[in-house]
Amino acid sequence: MNISELARILKINPNDLREHLPKLGFDIGKKAIKIDNFTANKIIRNWGTLSRRIPKETIDAGRAALVVKPAVDKASVPAFITVKDFAALLKLPLNRLLSELMKNNVFTSLNEKIDFETAAIIGADLGVEISLLDEKTSEEAAASAQDKIKATLSQGDASAQASRPPVVVIMGHVDHGKTKLLDTIRHSNVVDTEAGGITQHIGAYQITHNDKAVTFIDTPGHEAFTAMRNRGAKVADIAVLVVAADDGVKPQTVEAYRIIEAAKLPFIVAINKIDKPEANLDKVKQELSSQLNIIPEDWGGKIVCVPLSAKTGDGVKELLDMILLVSDVVAEGLKADPKLPAVGTIIESRLDKGEGPIATVLVQNGTLRVGDPISFNGLACGKVRSLKDHTGSIVSQAIPGMPVKLNGLKFVPEVGDVLEVGEGERVKQKGRSLSNQSANAANDNNENSDGPVINLIVKSDTLGSGEAIENSLSKIDSQGVRVNIISKGLGNISEGDIVRAETNNAMLVGFNVRIAPSAEELARDKGITVALYKVIYDLINDIKVKIQELVKPEIERVDLGRLKVAAVFRTEAKVQILGGRVLDGVIKVNTKLEVKRGEEIISTGNLASLQAGKQDVPSVETNQECGLRFEGAPVVEVGDILLCYEEKQTIKKVG
Repeated sequence: MNISELARILKINPNDLREHLPKLGFDIGKKAIKIDNFTANKIIRNWGTLSRRIPKETIDAGRAALVVKPAVDKASVPAFITVKDFAALLKLPLNRLLSELMKNNVFTSLNEKIDFETAAIIGADLGVEISLLDEKTSEEAAASAQDKIKATLSQGDASAQASRPPVVVIMGHVDHGKTKLLDTIRHSNVVDTEAGGITQHIGAYQITHNDKAVTFIDTPGHEAFTAMRNRGAKVADIAVLVVAADDGVKPQTVEAYRIIEAAKLPFIVAINKIDKPEANLDKVKQELSSQLNIIPEDWGGKIVCVPLSAKTGDGVKELLDMILLVSDVVAEGLKADPKLPAVGTIIESRLDKGEGPIATVLVQNGTLRVGDPISFNGLACGKVRSLKDHTGSIVSQAIPGMPVKLNGLKFVPEVGDVLEVGEGERVKQKGRSLSNQSANAANDNNENSDGPVINLIVKSDTLGSGEAIENSLSKIDSQGVRVNIISKGLGNISEGDIVRAETNNAMLVGFNVRIAPSAEELARDKGITVALYKVIYDLINDIKVKIQELVKPEIERVDLGRLKVAAVFRTEAKVQILGGRVLDGVIKVNTKLEVKRGEEIISTGNLASLQAGKQDVPSVETNQECGLRFEGAPVVEVGDILLCYEEKQTIKKVG
């Protein structure tokens, strides 16, 4: 951190800060320009105490020079808002807002999001009344975005419209071979690069078959990526439902079909893995018919089922032929005007350490060119610096139906955002966040619970991954254990994340990110747990294990029997030797006893031992006489009834 930046945060003149830090135990040098983040955060955390050792007039002068007040007295914010957008909304310098956040132990970057409660607290400190913006649901927002794209398709001269490639979405259950199928189609090797052999992000690819271009969208199959599969279906023209010939219809197969059905997409069933000895085409078709009402063509229905092997390539050409045949049927809907300014949908986005914010966009109308000014949902976000196609080759433009990686963004857009060529508004709050609904639902479910808490800070490589993690965690049946996501962010784990984890007693979870060496050393010093993952279900399963460890057992009382006391043989401080007859049920050793006198329970104790016929026995049944050792308050008298019961502990399994 620069000394000048630290000085602005602390509201002190930089030269005064350099002069006084050595006196406070921080010998950074009189000409220091930078200070390491660990030391800077330590100074910030302890500044309230440290500043008392600096002359008051120096502090007052620094504050007077640096205090900037917001230009507004009221503001409405969504449930989650980036720090940068919040500063713009308040018309406040970013450093000023960051300093206020740090004073409240919130260590964050300009592109990370804070929730409404945090914004309200900061607003109150700054004298701004913060209210919650009445937002549309994510489904409504997504529908609105797609309506915007449809509206652009009706613009311009109809005679200028030309055919565009069909966009095909590949859907199905995890490990049924969706990515391997694309791998075979593209003659590349995507599967080997995916952690755990599953696809963790939406990918868009384009091929040429019979001199016609076809764009494919590969959606992840694991249950964590439901939302991402939904988005995949919304930008597609045709769907391919992949079902493994050796596995049949599975939960995500059903879910994928429901998404296809809801989107009203024409679809083809690809029955994969026919090369396996256990493959059974008839069994798969039977399950499709009975469970999903999908009747194959060769069974008298209307749905084309193509048997194939993504591994050997058998049947892949036939699948591509059928895709082109279906695209001919829906050809009227595959028109676009390449002369118009581009409009498209964000398929994936992430923050790259070297390139900054980047996004994969599927152009749906118009042409996107290098140098074009672009906006997302009306928010200006820079100019196109470079475009790369699915092979990584640099291209100068992207025509309708073409997916490209876009560089030159000022911030990371969200998956599903609509890109438009043109100048957007310079200042505008973004209305959606990483799965607002699931986060709000999780908070609603957890805020009022008194059980144990697992605090998490989640860092991921992409917005889609972060959303999938949050959605999955919100669906866990946690049996009363709160899973509280303190914050979510993009990029590698930094020292600031470690400080935030320490402040909130949180565990740090990273997905497809790394941890800086300095942050790793700080985590060891602070005893902060940092877990890095490449496969999302490993992350979810580990969190389930931690939840299971905190689940409190349920205690269930099981009544066993009753005994009437006939004699009190000996009474000591905490023990009585008694005799009696079992009225009903059974009396067992090492169980609990309640002492009932009349209609009132007057005491409790433990049954330590039993004797019948001068022999130690484990239990005594109805109408048998026995002697027993009662451990507890020595209040038992002749005529009392002893109620014998045991307590069974049941620990519910986290689901």
